[in-house]
Amino acid sequence: MHSFHHLLHVYGYPVITLVVALECAGLILPGETMLVAASLAASHGHLKIGFVVLAAASGAIVGNMIGFWLGRVLGNQVLAKYGWRVGLNARRLALGRYMYARHGGKMVFLCRFAAVLRSFSGLLAGANAMPWRPFLLWSVLGGLAWSGGIGFGAFWLGNKAKALTGTTSIAFGVATLAVIGLALYLAHRNEHRLTEEALAWERASVDCDAHETEAV
Repeated sequence: MHSFHHLLHVYGYPVITLVVALECAGLILPGETMLVAASLAASHGHLKIGFVVLAAASGAIVGNMIGFWLGRVLGNQVLAKYGWRVGLNARRLALGRYMYARHGGKMVFLCRFAAVLRSFSGLLAGANAMPWRPFLLWSVLGGLAWSGGIGFGAFWLGNKAKALTGTTSIAFGVATLAVIGLALYLAHRNEHRLTEEALAWERASVDCDAHETEAV
């Protein structure tokens, strides 16, 4: 967190946009941690929370569109061959195909709130030929909801923490960490469950295609 505070002090709002954009374009970077650090800095008067949220939302939308067009150009075959280099293993690709086939725009919105999927949302949407207009719409909505929810939430927590002292402050910090830990655990468990559903769905699709071929 100290490193983030240093970057924010030196570069200000542009570094928020850059880190979030690169994360959303397909790189595994701590964009959400950067947003939280910036929001906490805003709670101490070093930044303006409105500009923090706007910078993060802009990075999220731009990064998503870059990832989307990269996915369009690369396609599923290239991602299947080289995706492991950026964390897109076979399980995550299967999960992406499954979720975009079933949910489309809702997937783009919800991926914004999942740490790993957030990095690959645009790539997977583009590779799975999602139309760009609904992708842009849901990217904008997801980017605003994510940056606003996380940003203003961390800003509020930062202000509350300043008003607390001694044992109460420590208890507040422990409770906050417990909530964050629980949220990460639930997100990981949900991703695992959905991946298993995706693999079962693909196996069923292959079996169905094989039966149709035999029938012909």
